[in-house]
Amino acid sequence: MSPRLSLRRRAPKGVPQGWSDAVHPVLRQIYAARGVLSPADADHRLACMLAPHQLGGLERAVELLAEAIGGDWRILIAGDYDCDGATGTAVAVRGLRMLGARHVDYAVPNRFIHGYGLSPALVKSLQPQPQLIITVDNGVASLSGVAAAQALGIRVIVTDHHLPGEQLPAADAMVNPNLAGDAFPSKALAGVGVMFYLLLALRAALRGQGAFAAGKEPDLSTLLDLVALGTVADLVPLDYNNRVLVEAGLKRIRAGRACAGIAALVESGKRSVATLCASDLGFSVGPRLNAAGRLEDMRLGVECLLTDDFGVARRYAEQLSAINQERRELQATMVAEAEVMVARAADIDAVGVALFEPSWHAGVVGLVASKLKERLHRPVIAFAPASEDNTGELRGSGRSIAGFHIRDALAAIDARQPGLIERFGGHAMAAGLSLKASDFARFAAAFDAIAREWLDEACLEHVLYTDGELPPGAATLELARQLRYGGPWGQAFPEPVFDNEFACASWRVMGETHLRLSLSDPRDGAVLDAVMFGAYTGQPPPARLRAAYELTINDWQGRESPRLLLRHIEPL
Repeated sequence: MSPRLSLRRRAPKGVPQGWSDAVHPVLRQIYAARGVLSPADADHRLACMLAPHQLGGLERAVELLAEAIGGDWRILIAGDYDCDGATGTAVAVRGLRMLGARHVDYAVPNRFIHGYGLSPALVKSLQPQPQLIITVDNGVASLSGVAAAQALGIRVIVTDHHLPGEQLPAADAMVNPNLAGDAFPSKALAGVGVMFYLLLALRAALRGQGAFAAGKEPDLSTLLDLVALGTVADLVPLDYNNRVLVEAGLKRIRAGRACAGIAALVESGKRSVATLCASDLGFSVGPRLNAAGRLEDMRLGVECLLTDDFGVARRYAEQLSAINQERRELQATMVAEAEVMVARAADIDAVGVALFEPSWHAGVVGLVASKLKERLHRPVIAFAPASEDNTGELRGSGRSIAGFHIRDALAAIDARQPGLIERFGGHAMAAGLSLKASDFARFAAAFDAIAREWLDEACLEHVLYTDGELPPGAATLELARQLRYGGPWGQAFPEPVFDNEFACASWRVMGETHLRLSLSDPRDGAVLDAVMFGAYTGQPPPARLRAAYELTINDWQGRESPRLLLRHIEPL
């Protein structure tokens, strides 16, 4: 069932022009393949970000927030239990306090008790009762939760970035760039980004009212480290506007001006603050926060991001790292079980893969789906019992491939078989849903059927896009540095990958599954250091091979040198 991976080279989207000689020709080529053709396209100054007034719904939300601050209302931030939700909650709490709100608290739902988002169960649990609820990274699908809050006299502002369903909640205000008719040019804002824009608009309104005449205006740019982390971790496309936000946050972190929680999480992940890049946020810092929401209580993560005491933040970071290690072990077990299930069902060869195991943890099924999607190159949804007492409801999390909009696929199934899916929501590449355990087989068949209908053979071919061959002698530390900081790289603005032919001069095993290689470039005889993680299967690597790789920096014990991080090898 696993497809053979093929390499395909990216074509430039125009002619690079206007670059200084300081920008390496290879980096110019990489930019051109991503549509960045001039220095202006790579100018990530904050002055270049989209203006807040272009985002729909801000006027009413700002009006209500200004009233709440002026009236000294109790404000409750209703967050989400992932990294985007945690950072967005921290941005909301910190930002509103900076702007004069004196009574700001937050709540994050427990997935087993309250379900997802602003649910009636979460509203019922709020004590003391707030006068205003602001959702972050959720709410566009919370029809019953918003209604429950308003029945108690609580005003509700929804800030979200998820795609809306056919019906919207009757919130007092709603800010979401993905609402129909919204004119905001970027639809890729993460939940934390939407919240940051709301704070910018609120500050402008308060400025117009003379709120800061007697003192210094609050500097909301201090929140950009949190915005960067949530944006990268949520895997939203890094379009130009998101790159501006992420780069500004990374610069704060590298300058040693991150909040205590992010600094502690970077330290816990054994990364360097001074050299941090977007991939460090995505692969080291973000998973530590996400682990709390998956296995424990995301309040641990939010508290880590809210404290200004580094000693306290370090203790939270240690707890989060321990939870993340538990998550990794649980994930490895679940992925192994899922692979056995797929192997046993190989004769079925499903195009849309749905899996369920009663012993799985609902907080980790999304990671299982992601791992299997990478290996199978098929859309995958993994299910687990929705609650610990196994009441007969399943919670599923899906990951998709290019060409298959998984949230739209769920909407199509829902339209064809009303009642089969109880709740669903998400994006093109990731979605979540709930259904009855007794309906799993019917859903699995429906999911496979629509995947077969919507995906052709070209979509099912697993392609790794590369930026072509690295020229002889180009694998230098200087180029590696330019590549490291040339992004920020991430979703829809991918890390540079090259492909070249090599001879394997020597190799050895690191740990139990990793390879350390010396690769000889036949064009000039240069020998390059390389690693490939999780690649050792008991057999030696090919003597001659084609490799797809990233040019990275090995900074072992403070000494920097260029190193190839191999993504794929095939014999010649």
